Amino acid sequence: MPIEVRAASVFDDVATMVGPKRPDANVCWCLSYRVGSKENLSLRGTARGERVRELVAEPLAPGVIAYEGDEPVGWAAVHPRAATSFATNRRIPHVDDLDVWSVWCLRIRPGYRKRGLSHPLLAGAVEFARANGAPAIEGYPVDNAGAKVDLTMAYVGTRALFERAGFEKAADTDSVVGGFPRVVMRLDLR
Repeated sequence: MPIEVRAASVFDDVATMVGPKRPDANVCWCLSYRVGSKENLSLRGTARGERVRELVAEPLAPGVIAYEGDEPVGWAAVHPRAATSFATNRRIPHVDDLDVWSVWCLRIRPGYRKRGLSHPLLAGAVEFARANGAPAIEGYPVDNAGAKVDLTMAYVGTRALFERAGFEKAADTDSVVGGFPRVVMRLDLR
């Protein structure tokens, strides 16, 4: 069945992709880079999901969801960098002053992994950014040289995934995830 990627505008589908099994659990909800660290640390239990509900209701969705039929199977957090903690992150440099967008989390649901769904998901994130006027989009994946990345750290993607999507390395970073250095990968959308 073909994969369709759409703006993440349905809260229940976002919750399926990034929410916990227990609503009161303190899990990421993909807020770690989306809101400031002070707010992120203050949100506990169900408040995290409620904050995501608010983001989903905003005119600009907080990301995209890949669907197989009506089933949500993938999530990508993508937004203007200025509205994320990457705007002030000291470990991930700004290449220039362009108002780029960032894609920082790629997640495929269990049961749908190992089917190559990250590729159309990333392509959908790029198209979402382009459709909303982004001049360029960046990702900050690990440069793992083909080595296995621990599943809990794989959310940032790999350099190879971004290269296959047309991104080019724009800079090294001082950030490390899962033992691998991260790089800035950029795709010009102009």
